[in-house]
Amino acid sequence: MESYSQSAQARVDEFAARAGKNPAKTIAFQGAPGANSHLALTQYDPDALPLPCFSFEDAIDAVKEGTAAKALIPIENSLHGRVADIHFLLPESGLSIVGEHFLRIHHCLMSKEADLAKVTAVMSHTQALGQIRHWTRAKGIQPITYADTAGAAAYVADADKPGLAAAAPSIAAELYGLNLLAENIEDADNNTTRFVALAQDALPLGSLVSDDAMTTLIFEVRNVPAALYKALGGLATNGINMTKLESYVDGNSFAAAQFYMDIMGSPGDPRVDRALEELAFHTKWVRLLGTYPKGHDRL
Repeated sequence: MESYSQSAQARVDEFAARAGKNPAKTIAFQGAPGANSHLALTQYDPDALPLPCFSFEDAIDAVKEGTAAKALIPIENSLHGRVADIHFLLPESGLSIVGEHFLRIHHCLMSKEADLAKVTAVMSHTQALGQIRHWTRAKGIQPITYADTAGAAAYVADADKPGLAAAAPSIAAELYGLNLLAENIEDADNNTTRFVALAQDALPLGSLVSDDAMTTLIFEVRNVPAALYKALGGLATNGINMTKLESYVDGNSFAAAQFYMDIMGSPGDPRVDRALEELAFHTKWVRLLGTYPKGHDRL
């Protein structure tokens, strides 16, 4: 599916028309109006003009093409882990991370059916389905993947498919005229998604106090024994807190892993600079993806 259903497209067109009048205030997000990314955007910058985009690539392209000043993209969830492909999309985008936001996620079941017992299948984004998998399994409801949560709600509203429901924020039921059959169906009370804001230009070095900043980078280790241990040694000796480290393989070679890492602090802080210098010495390459204000404390 590479397009919105009729109800979603009508809403998308409304939002796009408003955003097109002021690109400097526009923030792009993936999904239809009413998606979790839309809710995160309204919290991150209440004055922004939201621009719905069908895919993550479309949201990133909106920034690169100048139709939006920023894009707000989910990168990881406390229940279901990292968002698929985001570790490839961020470096490839050429954009810089300039902010982050954490959204408490509440999923609701909505349908044209008036009785939960009649629901046989639920449609939503793959991340959302992963966050409600225990609930749906217990109810005997079949999960069906769709491009986004609110878009799934719009599809259910437009489709003539008895027994079909969507998992989406409660506002989507109101936007697309569905019955709200169950609320807070996520599998854990602390279900939270982390978003990052992307822009053409990085924040100026020195504009942030290091203790209040996060820095995200990627690097590739050398294919030698203890390569990662040596590369990260500078963090320990300089007292830098690493809050995230994930490995992935890019390209056709499995010879050496690439890593995505978040640290607390900002370049320009002598401790951070020394740690990054040692990291660079023990790796093939290091690339900074951005330094930005912390969304909340990690300690």
